[in-house]
Amino acid sequence: MIELRDYQEDISNRGLAILKNNGLVYLAMEVRTGKTLTSLAIADLYGANRVLFVTKKKAIPDILDQHKHFETSFEIHVTNYEQLTKVQPIYDLVIIDEAHSLGAIPTPSLRTKELKRICVDVPIIFLSGTPTPESYSQIYHQFYVSSFSPFKEYKNFYAWAKDYVILQKKYVFNRAINDYSHAIKDKVMDKIKQLMISFTQEEAGFEQLVEEHILYVEMEESTYKLADRLRIDKLVRNKDGDVVLGDTAVKLMSKLHQIYSGSVIVDEPNREARAFDYKKAEFIRDKFQGKKIAIFYKFTAELYILKWIFGEIFTDPLEFNNCQNPCVFASQIVSGREGINLSSADALVFLNIDFSAVSYWQSRARIQTKDRTKDAHIYWIFAKGGIEEKIYKAVMNKKDYTLEHFKKDYLVI
Repeated sequence: MIELRDYQEDISNRGLAILKNNGLVYLAMEVRTGKTLTSLAIADLYGANRVLFVTKKKAIPDILDQHKHFETSFEIHVTNYEQLTKVQPIYDLVIIDEAHSLGAIPTPSLRTKELKRICVDVPIIFLSGTPTPESYSQIYHQFYVSSFSPFKEYKNFYAWAKDYVILQKKYVFNRAINDYSHAIKDKVMDKIKQLMISFTQEEAGFEQLVEEHILYVEMEESTYKLADRLRIDKLVRNKDGDVVLGDTAVKLMSKLHQIYSGSVIVDEPNREARAFDYKKAEFIRDKFQGKKIAIFYKFTAELYILKWIFGEIFTDPLEFNNCQNPCVFASQIVSGREGINLSSADALVFLNIDFSAVSYWQSRARIQTKDRTKDAHIYWIFAKGGIEEKIYKAVMNKKDYTLEHFKKDYLVI
């Protein structure tokens, strides 16, 4: 059976008091500090009978495993966000994992609307290591799903923003639009701080913090030629009739991102992905031969490349953690960045990098756990002269790599 750590027991008791007094509690615990188990403990202390746990699809097996091995008295149903339309409002407590994903502005996302339907007059435990990854404006729609929201007097985000946001303008394709991302941090926190419990890895006693390494790979000469031709001509047609378009800045940014890691989606005739450069995957195979590694990739065709080079690849994190060296796990960054445990890996390797700062900070933490005794190493595999290093410099400073960054880096008008 799983037992709570001392700090988890303390947070559980504090969280219970907040939940009883306010109808909700927000556990802003950093990744790998045990948010899931702590939330299950709070639900049990609360006396819940039927609990809904909402999370990412890949995290479901790990949550079910934790519930199985942690003694509780309630029934649990674990589902992913994409299945919320099928969920009936029959629960007496809801746990919302990765709650920051509800924070779209200025209008609520479909998942937010569905959770609001499910959670009428139901207490909620919110979980996230990064409650406001880009803006404090993202907090409104997270609490919006609760009948006990501290902002319930505001009927929508726009009404809330009049009191909590400094409205600015930003320009998209030379058109001015309202920018609601500049929330007044101190004013927001004064309203919600009594609902939140924050906890860091350092407080949890993590001894092995992540060490990052950047490794450069010389890609095929044809890869660089394709990237250069697309930048200059904005259209490339090969001898098979495949057409790759970069006729807008958005398309060009996306296509270069693909090309420098060895694949591209052709625009004509049928928008299929083409894999053409296996240098990165070959480098990973040779560099980490005999090791147990987890690989994150960005584009679907990159998984095809990995399977071609490695053969058998695990896609279930539980199976991977139970396998013996050497073995390889692979996941797309966005689907694997939250809720899964890859701490048994000797190293976490990124074949590519995502534009999102949230992806950077969350995915790199998948290799960490308090009990890890070996060094936690992350390796970024970048094409020499490619776009990846430019993206890395932005996201490591907690900034998304945007179209404005791309235009500046590549002098695109």
